[in-house]
Amino acid sequence: MELMVLLNALVTRLLFVLHSLIGVWRVTAVKKEPKYWLLALLNLLLCLETGLTLKFKQGRGYKWFSPAIFLYLICIVPSLWLLEIHHGTQYCGNEPGAVQVNVSNQDFNQSGDSSHGSEGMDHHIIQTAKVFVNQLSTICETVWTLALHQTFLLLLVVGRWLLPIGVEITRDQLSQLLLMFVGTAADILEFASETLDIEDVRKNYALINAILAVWTWSMLQFPLDLAVQHIGCKPSGSARRIPSLLLCRYSAELWNIGVSLFIQDGPFFIVRSILMGHFRIFNQMLVFFTAKNILVVTLQLYRLAVIMLDFRVTILQKSRKGEVCCCPCEPYEARTHATSHHDNEMKEFIAFPPKEETQAPSEDH
Repeated sequence: MELMVLLNALVTRLLFVLHSLIGVWRVTAVKKEPKYWLLALLNLLLCLETGLTLKFKQGRGYKWFSPAIFLYLICIVPSLWLLEIHHGTQYCGNEPGAVQVNVSNQDFNQSGDSSHGSEGMDHHIIQTAKVFVNQLSTICETVWTLALHQTFLLLLVVGRWLLPIGVEITRDQLSQLLLMFVGTAADILEFASETLDIEDVRKNYALINAILAVWTWSMLQFPLDLAVQHIGCKPSGSARRIPSLLLCRYSAELWNIGVSLFIQDGPFFIVRSILMGHFRIFNQMLVFFTAKNILVVTLQLYRLAVIMLDFRVTILQKSRKGEVCCCPCEPYEARTHATSHHDNEMKEFIAFPPKEETQAPSEDH
């Protein structure tokens, strides 16, 4: 097992565990009930996955799916749900989102002068850490919740980058996937913060749960890598059917369209339409992002129509020429198996020509 692969696998999962523990700590501090520390037991699933991955996959990832990302979602999403449902009314300091940690230099100097040797230095560090933690505890709940949302989405992208990739995905595909994740994370963060910050929404408990359910549903696209990988096709009879050929040739594009319509932009548009149509909630940003969702859904449907027309033209052209439709995304060995077998037969035919029937020699000859 390579050293860098092992370090990346362990460090990334350690970051996941630490972030989820911070979320559990905030829930316990907000609810003021120690029983919520039981949420930390969910990290045992991530530890178990780490051991199995190191043993059976040598630390590398799987094809089309990332169990570490999925289990990280299981660990952190319940904490964010509880924080959003609670949504305390604690007053934030000077400015919204301002985070101030006041540890004066005088305290450092006094502690440094009164301390002598290594024991005094250790005591000084412990006291400084206590002051820092106490200052962090005074930050209002809304800032903490927003910060957890932001770091959660950033850690999803960075963690997917640091996690060792499997043999089925290339560096080029990983870079495309990470760029898609950045845009997706920004849209999801905007959806959660923009809708849950509306005062009328906060008064409706059922509406909060519905928004969080859609937000959780949109997170399920992060463990999957189908957006940049084609499904390999085998030269069998079932692979020559029209739906199988379509899925084989445009698997990545169809997955992107499906994610946009059914996991992200489609559900986001439905929620925002309900807010404006049924609950009569209007503001400038809500109207803008609703129009943006409509535009994205329309463009995705247009893209789907273009793919279907292009595929139909390809099928008709090959059927007129009498060719057998083959999938361009299938492995090279599978595509060339039939042609290589035919070439071998032709070489054998040339090397050993068919025997002609022997005729009796004529008298003239």
